[in-house]
Amino acid sequence: MTTSADGGAAPPVPDVFDPRRYAAAVPYADYRVLRDHHPVAWQREPEVLGWPAGPGFWAVARHADVVRVLKDPGTYSSCLGATQIRDPDPEDLPFIRRMMLNQDPPDHGRLRRTVSRAFTPGRIERFGAVVRERARTLFARALESARAGDGTVDLVAAVTDEYALLNLADLLGVPESDRGLLLHWTRRVIGYQDPDEAGPGMLDGEGRPVNPRSPAMLRDMFGYARQLAAHKRRDPADDVMTALALPQFSASLEPGGAPTAELADGELEMFFFLLTVAGNDTVRSAAPGGLLALAEHPDSYRLLRSGEAGADGAVEELLRWHPPVLTFRRTAARDTELGGRRIAKGDKVVVLHASANRDERAFAEPGRLDLTRTPNPHVSFGDGPHVCLGAHFARLQLRALYAQAPPVLKPAGPAGRLVSNFINGLKSLPVHLG
Repeated sequence: MTTSADGGAAPPVPDVFDPRRYAAAVPYADYRVLRDHHPVAWQREPEVLGWPAGPGFWAVARHADVVRVLKDPGTYSSCLGATQIRDPDPEDLPFIRRMMLNQDPPDHGRLRRTVSRAFTPGRIERFGAVVRERARTLFARALESARAGDGTVDLVAAVTDEYALLNLADLLGVPESDRGLLLHWTRRVIGYQDPDEAGPGMLDGEGRPVNPRSPAMLRDMFGYARQLAAHKRRDPADDVMTALALPQFSASLEPGGAPTAELADGELEMFFFLLTVAGNDTVRSAAPGGLLALAEHPDSYRLLRSGEAGADGAVEELLRWHPPVLTFRRTAARDTELGGRRIAKGDKVVVLHASANRDERAFAEPGRLDLTRTPNPHVSFGDGPHVCLGAHFARLQLRALYAQAPPVLKPAGPAGRLVSNFINGLKSLPVHLG
């Protein structure tokens, strides 16, 4: 008999690992079972989709425990085993640890301060008018397409993919002719568990999947980053890549601006990878998820359009409802205890963002979409030292997008979901527009 966290009989521990489950829906009912009976639960890691079996991990389901893990890098390390559930190949781990996402303090803090100076609020706000006009233009085009056909349109293909991509390209300073590369790389790295997204070249000579974060698979992206940095040094502009490649010039554009620190060999390429993938897919996942929630909740959408629900609060609630990232992994740096379970040094510990966002212990009526919810301590952008660096830019984009959505927004069929236990992605979103 399975024992609950409170010592009584409990239902079995549900599987929330298999990425194929998420192609149907986020398993919120199973998350509830975990929160109520197994808040820190051991999950098996069987072979799936050609990926080899792993040793298993602890799944952390309650909001308070998720925050505890994210705020304690001394106990729960991002560096020891990196931040993906699946263990990287040992020979790739030193390379992967060079990325800020996979570092612990103090190294993480140094790199974060460096890129933060490039990601200034002033630079982001200057994109505001462009972002708003882009949202208006994309929705107008989608509405025209819907009216010319049967009244329906796929918002992922028509609006949100291009919106996220072009905004990020503007921020980074990627030339228009190269912008399709950003989407290609994002789909390859983020959608690697989904055969529709990963594309060709993701299998080795024996037909086994290849880690998309390995040095071999990132060679083309890193080569491009070096070329782009060289271009920015010759032809600087008001963008993030110039700030990283030519910090003195970039600082001169901001009143009282301080230049970013010089980057060591290879760090600029790692930043480009992180900003390209994380910066694109955060909005690329959150935007259609928020639009789907509004389409499925017409009363809430009416409140947003009328101004009865403020835009800022609505963005936070839509992020809680549809977090772009489902999970992040840490590795126990020492023996510890969490949620009544003994965690051994070296164990994988995986926080479930989507479960924490529906925890009744942190949110009143978490299964109800409430655009006026306050407070709203969701963890969709993480917490602690690794809280999302581009959260301000993501919120700006989401506010602009929802403000430009047309008056009529209704589901026209089931959304196509990504096969992934990492990203809460939508591959298609058919809606009626009007």
